[in-house]
Amino acid sequence: MFTIDAHLDLSMNALEWNRDLTLSVAEINQREKGLNDKPDRGNATVSLPALREAEIGLVVATQIARYVEPGSPLPGWNSPAQAWAQTQGQLAYYKVMEELGEMTQITDIKSLESHLALWASESGAKKPIGYILSLEGADSIVDVSFVEKSYEGGLRALGPAHYGPGRYAYGTDASAPLGRAGKELLKEMERLNIILDATHLCDDCFWPALDHFNGHVWASHNNCRALVNHNRQFSDEQLKALIERDAVIGGALDAWMMVPGWIKGKSLPKEMNCNLEIILDHMDHICQLAGNADHIGIGSDLDGAYGREQSPYDLETIADLSRIPGMLAGRGYTEEDITKVMHGNWIRFLKKAWS
Repeated sequence: MFTIDAHLDLSMNALEWNRDLTLSVAEINQREKGLNDKPDRGNATVSLPALREAEIGLVVATQIARYVEPGSPLPGWNSPAQAWAQTQGQLAYYKVMEELGEMTQITDIKSLESHLALWASESGAKKPIGYILSLEGADSIVDVSFVEKSYEGGLRALGPAHYGPGRYAYGTDASAPLGRAGKELLKEMERLNIILDATHLCDDCFWPALDHFNGHVWASHNNCRALVNHNRQFSDEQLKALIERDAVIGGALDAWMMVPGWIKGKSLPKEMNCNLEIILDHMDHICQLAGNADHIGIGSDLDGAYGREQSPYDLETIADLSRIPGMLAGRGYTEEDITKVMHGNWIRFLKKAWS
């Protein structure tokens, strides 16, 4: 079944992890054999061929570069200008993939419908992976005038925060109110019709962000605090607020976000009983809050600085997401609702946002 994954850090993997995503996952992992500079070396799960194998024909693909203050323990760049340059290198990667016929950028209803028609065709030729460009964390926006520059390059979704304190908003494991810069960013995003990705916003920024932004909102990769009690997840109150805004929330497959009690660097998926069924628990929870299946989808975040060592134990590559429709059916989801989860909700959202 045609599938949309609303969060993949493809360019980060290509440029910072030095992964050739045109290869198979097995080839990528073989080339990393013996490397130990990153904890997930040899444990990659994502490649363009694997996406095609699972019929994941459209993704939300990120740019990401953090600015860090002196003394910050987080990795990042020493100036917003450097962070901006990093994101432009990531954009250049996507453009090369377009030149090679591996990917194609989706920016409006016309390009979306054309791409969906291509993937619905019976052609046996290799089909490009469609991508919607998203910025994860706004630190690289040197000043608000750079938002329009990003839009001109294809940016259609933006998450103001990532981990820690940010220049425009605070994110996971940090907390501070939304300031003037964040409000100005949201105003410019609304003017340009850029989707607000609420993912990673700390609680103190989440609520004012929704209050100050009248555009379209989604949460590309977020799970439920009721099941995993951590500030990275959304509370039921936050999920209900997103549902009221007609948002779609993408289930993320980072194991520590799926099961409680995970200790990073120590826990293992098998011993924590973390399998693909667990993400359906999070989806079910959102459906119970909404009273329907109109607000859930997939935002896997696979290979988002982790690999198989921190993914569901029954997932070898992203191609295994093709098993989710059968798993949903096993839980009593109708064929109509399964279609919504795999792609329909995201498409409905995009058509409304871009109409």
